[in-house]
Amino acid sequence: MMLRALIYLVIFAVIMGEIAFFMRRSARRRAASRSIEPVPPIEVPPPALPAPQAAGTPALTSAEVLHKLNELAFARELKSPHPAHADVAASMVAALENAATEPRYAPRRPLLLPQLMRAVSDTDTSRRELATMISKDPSLVGSLLKLANSQFYRMSAQPVESVDRAVAVIGTEGIRSLIAAALMQPVFRVSGGEFTQFPEVVWEHTFLAANAAETYAAVVVNSDPFAAQLLALMNGLGSIVVFRVALDQYASRPGVRPDAATIVSLLDAHASNVARQIAASWDLSGRILAALEDQSPGAMAHDPTPLGRSLRFGRFIAALAMLNAKGIVDDDAAKASLLANGASGAHFERIWERLTAKPPKPEAKPPSAARS
Repeated sequence: MMLRALIYLVIFAVIMGEIAFFMRRSARRRAASRSIEPVPPIEVPPPALPAPQAAGTPALTSAEVLHKLNELAFARELKSPHPAHADVAASMVAALENAATEPRYAPRRPLLLPQLMRAVSDTDTSRRELATMISKDPSLVGSLLKLANSQFYRMSAQPVESVDRAVAVIGTEGIRSLIAAALMQPVFRVSGGEFTQFPEVVWEHTFLAANAAETYAAVVVNSDPFAAQLLALMNGLGSIVVFRVALDQYASRPGVRPDAATIVSLLDAHASNVARQIAASWDLSGRILAALEDQSPGAMAHDPTPLGRSLRFGRFIAALAMLNAKGIVDDDAAKASLLANGASGAHFERIWERLTAKPPKPEAKPPSAARS
């Protein structure tokens, strides 16, 4: 009986020991679970974003800038010339062979131009002598005062109302340039027919190009500034003559609507040559003729003369300034185009500021430079 009780006691002790063991192990597991922070689930990272493209505004070539200017002048997008107008284009080319000397198209040399050129070559010419020269031509006086009061030349809120004041305010060098522009401006007053704004755009571009070419010649290539200005005026005159010939050829074909792209192809190919022919008929110097020849498509691959370079640059930056003013080319694209075409430095910044009445946009500084 006692043996059986002892056996029961041993079995009970073993059972209680097992229970105690499992209870202690369970307590240790609970304590361990409380001391260790839960591990968050593993997340799959999102796919990497593509690397940003290099920042920068595409630059325009000189040819692209001048093409956009033509689109502004003709108020439409310009593509290839219409194939059906090939015969009209051929007749235009034939008519242009004599247009430079035909009174219907090419104007006579302004009567005051020889006197002006002599005055320019004579550094002793006084302001009073220049004013006297201008006063002999009433139409010239009107054009001169209009230009003197333009945004480009006007220096104060007080209007310029007399030739004497114009000469005093603008200075001898400035007035010489102004006289040349005033002599040429009436030639640009032509009917544009269907393309009403073409003459106005060409005149504005010619005027700005003349002033830019003048400055470039004086400060960059050490050439004759007045000759550079006269070059731009003659080149613009060549464009007007080609335009008038083109309109007349279309007018002789009733029912044929003028094709702007065909006219532009004639302008690109023949305007500088027509300008050269007019300059030759006006007995202008050989260096003027050579610089105009530098503008022809066949000469673009060759190194131009200093005056030829001045005219190329003047035409480019004047067109870019006009496109910028019209919002067609923004400030960043204009700056990129200037830099890509070699127009960097204080001289070019001053030319740009004068053409646009605003300084070039400064480059953004990197964050590290801005903090230092």
